Amino acid sequence: MSAPAVRGAGTVRAVHAGAVGLLVLAAAAVAVRGVAEPGVALAFTALIALGECVRITLPGDREQAPIGAAGALAYALLGPLRGVPTAHGTLQVVAVTGTGLLLAWLPGLVAPHRRPPWADAARRDSAARRLLGVGFAAAVFQPLYNGGLVDRFSPEGPAYGAFLTAVAALAALCDATLAALIRRSSTGLRFPAALEDELRSLFGIGSAIVATGMLVSLAAGEVGLWALPLFCTPLLLAQVSFRRAAAVRATTGQTIASLARATEVAGYTPHGHARRVADTACALGRELGLGTRELALLEYAALMHDVGQLSLVEPVPDGATALLPCAEQQRIARLGSEVISRTGVPRQVAEQVARLADPCVGPAGGERPVPLAARIIRVANAHDDLLTAARGRGLGEAVGRLEALEVLRLGRGRVYDARVVDALARVGGQYRG
Repeated sequence: MSAPAVRGAGTVRAVHAGAVGLLVLAAAAVAVRGVAEPGVALAFTALIALGECVRITLPGDREQAPIGAAGALAYALLGPLRGVPTAHGTLQVVAVTGTGLLLAWLPGLVAPHRRPPWADAARRDSAARRLLGVGFAAAVFQPLYNGGLVDRFSPEGPAYGAFLTAVAALAALCDATLAALIRRSSTGLRFPAALEDELRSLFGIGSAIVATGMLVSLAAGEVGLWALPLFCTPLLLAQVSFRRAAAVRATTGQTIASLARATEVAGYTPHGHARRVADTACALGRELGLGTRELALLEYAALMHDVGQLSLVEPVPDGATALLPCAEQQRIARLGSEVISRTGVPRQVAEQVARLADPCVGPAGGERPVPLAARIIRVANAHDDLLTAARGRGLGEAVGRLEALEVLRLGRGRVYDARVVDALARVGGQYRG
């Protein structure tokens, strides 16, 4: 295992250990002191558990439980309930959140022939983030509220709302940071890119979660526990919209997979070529700091980069377009782009494929610069074509890789982007082409 992977695994273990330690401490404290406002605690436990059972999958294969997250945040920020002060405190917030998470895992325990919930790394990561993030929010709000420092703000006034907003924003930033640390270890993304992705997601479902949590905590001061179903219903409807969007993404993925296999089925490219190019391109994209959305578009374009070969009367030997004259490469790329533009995939994908054979020396005649994704795919495609040619000559894998990298370096700065070639040299041992 590489040094970055070891450090990443250590980070994830530290996050999990911190969450487990906090939950054990909270459970012990509640067991000793008893449960404050048991009915309120039970209502929020049920809301968190139900919310965890109706999860959604966000872009980048990230699972989220919006209602569960909003319910936990609302309990952490809960002040008065129907005008009566509460006194549950920070550790009870953590204990209630942890109990809700564990209850949500019960159906998976009794279902036959299913992996236990804790065997799912994504569920473990999500639970650890939830406990630590909610614990952070409660640690900021509850001591100030129970200590009377918040009493100077009227619950009906703007100052109290501004204070809740500030605490919720800090909690969201804490959760985004934890998510970025975990994502960096699991995907190899650089931390700034992973953090940028997580912060960007806050403007989507993340902002709805934070807003719902704040609204529930504020409304509970006036209407009591009726605020839980009243203000969580819109978030449930938002989940339905996200599920429909996920279905659209799944259809797009099936279209892309079909086009990627078309050239292999027709005998224009070797078996697995598109997948190998996509894997190499994504490895280079991560090394160069691309975010999740950029990596998804890059993978789409890499999978379909050879679609233009279907217009050829005679297949290129071994599908090695990198060995063709530049003008022929550009013609094939543009033909492929025209096909892709009619499939309904994002237009950036068609543009990336159209430009992947253009020289990387810079714009000419007022033309826009070649997109970084196109430059990455060109290097990844040439690398696989050169490796295939080396294998055809009977060269070993190691010798073939060295030879391919040397050819790419000869075209560095003219045909191939220098940054991308250098990135390939750095990540060459981290994937199998």
